[in-house]
Amino acid sequence: MSARRPLLMVFRWGIFLLACVFLYVRLAGPKGIVAMGGPSFLGLLRMNVPVLLLVGALMVLNWSLESEKWRLLLRDVERIGPWRALMATIAGTSVALVSINRTGEFLGRVLFLAPANRIAGGFATALGSIAQFVVTLVAGGIGLLLLTLSGTPLPWELGWMPWVLSTLTALVACLALVLFLYPGLLRQLLLLVPFLHRFDQASKVLSGYQRIDLRTVLLFSTVRYLVFGSQFVLLLLAFGTGLSPWVAALAVPVIYLIATLIPSVMLTELGVRGSVAIAMLAPLGADGAVVLFATTTLWMINVALPAIVGSSILLFAHIRTKGNE
Repeated sequence: MSARRPLLMVFRWGIFLLACVFLYVRLAGPKGIVAMGGPSFLGLLRMNVPVLLLVGALMVLNWSLESEKWRLLLRDVERIGPWRALMATIAGTSVALVSINRTGEFLGRVLFLAPANRIAGGFATALGSIAQFVVTLVAGGIGLLLLTLSGTPLPWELGWMPWVLSTLTALVACLALVLFLYPGLLRQLLLLVPFLHRFDQASKVLSGYQRIDLRTVLLFSTVRYLVFGSQFVLLLLAFGTGLSPWVAALAVPVIYLIATLIPSVMLTELGVRGSVAIAMLAPLGADGAVVLFATTTLWMINVALPAIVGSSILLFAHIRTKGNE
């Protein structure tokens, strides 16, 4: 038996058990979502079953788009089928539960590649994350700018704060976009980090992407953003926050923008995003409890459910420890 096999089993069972414990505490524990929400939360869910089914269908579309984007990025690393790519993508959500800003998500994915391709696959996966980051920054900056110009109340007393945040967002978005469109430059910058020198060969994958491939990845990221943004807007409107569709559609990107910039473990992301959503939407007249219920429901559908499935996939899927397996 390979010496790596016992370590892999420890990792698999560790992630599975951690996911189970964390999700129980967050969902069904004494201070979990169900206990804190009480009958009002469960009543809202029962009243909006058709909307929940639609949001659930959009969740499947969301992760399917992400898996296809990942397959495209892996084309020069390893050919992987659509089903295995989707399993790897969902498995990554379980590892992301215990990592800062979902950075461990790539680890759950690359385990589904041949051992010799995992480091190169990690570089490819990182490029996809940059694409999603760019879209989040651009959409959030546009939403913030339009809300400011329309005179919509914002959770900042200082009138210049939205302009400063918009400017910083635009600068970071431009920088991230340049690194994404010129991944060879990104590779050179990464190799300036001493401990990354050993990955010189694996990082060459970043220099092999054609511009058409990068535009396609950016398109996948944009469509995926529209999907999970629409989920949030649908829940805010269905749960009766009192927001107009226009205001909700502009505020949601700002919520995603601010939540993305705050370091968090995915498990605590619910609290971060819920706090940001309340701070953003309460000045607009939305009920804070209803906003929290909408945020919680979205987290349960988009994160908790995939993580439960993903931890099971990670536990039972065939993962190679040798190149010839």
